[in-house]
Amino acid sequence: MIRHLVIALSGFIFAIGLGVAEMTRPEKVIAFLDLFGEWDPSLAFVMGGAVLVYAITFPIISKRDRPFFSPRFYLPERRDLDKRLIIGGALFGIGWGLGGFCPGPALTGAAAGLTSAFIFVPAMLIGILIADRFLQPKTA
Repeated sequence: MIRHLVIALSGFIFAIGLGVAEMTRPEKVIAFLDLFGEWDPSLAFVMGGAVLVYAITFPIISKRDRPFFSPRFYLPERRDLDKRLIIGGALFGIGWGLGGFCPGPALTGAAAGLTSAFIFVPAMLIGILIADRFLQPKTA
């Protein structure tokens, strides 16, 4: 029960942060990507703040034997770059640049009633289903 409350609270705080930083507005993201037009560096400060929090807290948290609400840490183990990772990253970047949304801000925007998010979120979910169905490696 407490685990679910912490997860919900974390998501709520993340959504509030996205809203305060105006990262739920696609025009803010697109303005960040417009290097030769009316460039808006605010997204760089949001990302920089996130990197700073991570850089400070990860070394402290990773010294623990396990997380607070899980039996073990789930950290990436692979270090190689494969075709799926490169294609997925490129598709994410293209979708982010064209739509001005990534998944978190899109869901936050939809919850806030943003019309463009109501178009983006179903398209994103369809893309996830297609990728899951047709692009996952087949296991024996």
